[in-house]
Amino acid sequence: MTLIKSISGIRGTIGGYADEGLTPLDVVKLTSAYAALIRKTTTKQSNKIVVGRDARLSGEMVNKVVCGTLMGMGFDVVDIGLASTPTTELAVTMEGACGGIILTASHNPRQWNALKLLNEKGEFLNAAEGQEVLRIAAAEEFVYADVETLGKYRLDETYNQKHIDAVLALPLVDVEAIKKAGFKVAIDCVNSVGGVVLPMLLEQLGVQSVEKLYCEPTGDFQHNPEPLAKNLCDIMGLMQKGGNDVAFVVDPDVDRLAIICENGEMYGEEYTLVTVADYVLKHTPGNTVSNLSSTRALRDVTTARGGKYAASAVGEVNVVTLMKETGAVIGGEGNGGVIYPESHYGRDALVGIGLFLSHLAHEGKKVSELRATYPSYFMGKNRIDLQPGTDVDAILAKIKELYAGKAAINDIDGVKLDFENSWVHLRKSNTEPIIRVYSEGPSQEEADAVGLEIMKVVETLV
Repeated sequence: MTLIKSISGIRGTIGGYADEGLTPLDVVKLTSAYAALIRKTTTKQSNKIVVGRDARLSGEMVNKVVCGTLMGMGFDVVDIGLASTPTTELAVTMEGACGGIILTASHNPRQWNALKLLNEKGEFLNAAEGQEVLRIAAAEEFVYADVETLGKYRLDETYNQKHIDAVLALPLVDVEAIKKAGFKVAIDCVNSVGGVVLPMLLEQLGVQSVEKLYCEPTGDFQHNPEPLAKNLCDIMGLMQKGGNDVAFVVDPDVDRLAIICENGEMYGEEYTLVTVADYVLKHTPGNTVSNLSSTRALRDVTTARGGKYAASAVGEVNVVTLMKETGAVIGGEGNGGVIYPESHYGRDALVGIGLFLSHLAHEGKKVSELRATYPSYFMGKNRIDLQPGTDVDAILAKIKELYAGKAAINDIDGVKLDFENSWVHLRKSNTEPIIRVYSEGPSQEEADAVGLEIMKVVETLV
């Protein structure tokens, strides 16, 4: 059993002893602590907290525990049922709620679940707020409501449609162009909430047909739910048979979007954001943001459109913070996460699909042809296993010293070495003794080679 408590919430495998797996007792303690924080910090008078969940097998159980605990803390619960992470984020602001909890372990396998915690803006708690929730939970500094002030419960399953309505209302989502293009689309929703909302979205966008794969929201994932090429053989094989223009794949909570070309080849998860950003920048010039481990192609596209690119520390809350500071018109993460402030400050696959199809319709190209118009980079992802107790900070400091003057160095999140034609990003894990090594270059061989070079240097330091 595994239980990981972090500033972004709590996640773990279902079952086992308390404080060793994600048990009902652990869920109660964290939910109570979150409610106590919200009670102290919210500026809203609504007394409401929104709860949404993905379709994983433990979702109903965790939902009942969370909703009951919030009511016990004196909050009124708006349960929006099976709903994506971005749908839940939007529901918080639409309800004028004090906050929200998303019950999803994102791309983790079926035995996992998690609580993602939102503020009254429908955005993730910042580091200080997350740390305070963990402190309150550990100290059990929460007081439950008496019988006169218990919260109320309301089930409202209208928010999937409200989310779609919000996407369709975006000025850059060109429904008429999409209808005219007559797209034939395939989708793989890994038997979670994407299977509920994506067919609805695509029909209302006016695509000609939708071929559905794994769209029953049973939570019985038919493959590893992370939308990477190695897990998507079925949908890639379907596309290779022909008959569809594009395929969209989402993770269980629908905040990441992967795209597959008409010939069955992966579009590249890094290029979801790059392509959508190019379309947005074409119509609304401005700045962009992604994290340090995302492709250089976003910088290239932004510069070509006359904007400025900035890189944040890894983590959605860090991307959002820098987007607000720089006034970015589009941003996100290289894992297929599109954040479009015109809609809201959260990764949203529905927004990504609406903007991508609009761009594709305007360009009049095949998906593979559209992909070929963007700078081509290749990425390597590795790890260095260390002995427990290794001073990772000292190693990273030495790397900075060794490469001073040889590369541009960014140390806001680990150490990133930016060379002329490639880069390497070293990040220490907060949960295990490893250093994650991300690298990028103009070819896969060069990306792997520069990553391996730095790994060898680190190993000599260890």
